[in-house]
Amino acid sequence: MAKFVYRMQNILDLKQKIEEQEKANFGMATARFNEEQRKLRELMIKQAGYERQLRELSVGEINIKDIKTCKNAITSVKVALREQMIELSKAQKAMELARKKLNEVMMERKMHEKLREHAFEEFLDEMDYEESKVTDELVSYLYFNSEKEEG
Repeated sequence: MAKFVYRMQNILDLKQKIEEQEKANFGMATARFNEEQRKLRELMIKQAGYERQLRELSVGEINIKDIKTCKNAITSVKVALREQMIELSKAQKAMELARKKLNEVMMERKMHEKLREHAFEEFLDEMDYEESKVTDELVSYLYFNSEKEEG
């Protein structure tokens, strides 16, 4: 029996490797996005802690130096929060770009897999046709020879 050989197998293999690379890129982009989200949450918790500390310092005996230090810390955290939100936005855009690239590569690979399946189906159809042709020839030969022997 003939062996099926897909003439564009090397392209399909290449598409699969590219897809694996894009999956890795998407995984790294997602990890970076998650890390930036974690940093943002930590800064928000830090800000809330300083604000709570400021409220506590404003009650009872008032120490202006401590209140000023706490307000400066809150201001610094707010600046860090803005910067972190920018970093988070960059990470989100990079993650979305990686997702789009991965989807494109996956669609290309799937297209090549469908082409391979189609080529395999054509191969099977050709094999069936050849097998049927050989069977018909054999039946005709046997029928023709049996008539000669009878006549």
